[in-house]
Amino acid sequence: MIGEPRTIIIAVVGSKKSGKTTAIEALTRVLTKRGYRVAAVKHVSEENFSIDTKGKDTSRFAQAGARTIVAVSSNEIATIERGSTEGISLKRILQKCRGNHVVLLEGFRKSVTRNKGIFKIVTVKSAEEALEARSSIVPILAFVGPFSTKNLNLKAHYVDALEDPEGLADIVEDALKKKC
Repeated sequence: MIGEPRTIIIAVVGSKKSGKTTAIEALTRVLTKRGYRVAAVKHVSEENFSIDTKGKDTSRFAQAGARTIVAVSSNEIATIERGSTEGISLKRILQKCRGNHVVLLEGFRKSVTRNKGIFKIVTVKSAEEALEARSSIVPILAFVGPFSTKNLNLKAHYVDALEDPEGLADIVEDALKKKC
């Protein structure tokens, strides 16, 4: 492949404890085994959350006023950018994922619900959640989660991400190939 790979963005959306992280883990595991580069982006709603550890050198750099802190170890590079995230666009966040074939978003529901350029995998715990999602979220690639939507006659497939991660990856791979 010459240059940057084609990228597909998939948001995994659903209520709390509905299987979003499980679906992303399963997809990441299978897609990376198939040779795809995968980025995962988590929207953290916890107030005052920090990836940094208080008292460590990187935290001390931030306390001293550094706006960007880069930590480099033998097996990873972490960049911490301090400042308000209010008003930061999803486009700017996605720029940090350049060079990947698949970008998986966890959360960001308000930003992606009606965005037709971002595919959705919807995790559901009930028929009500599935029916509500069908009428408010587009486009839906698949339903996953503890409630099977197979008997609801929805246009999108239901896949059990734990039992059939390969099937879920096949759906993503088909969407990626159509995009190319």
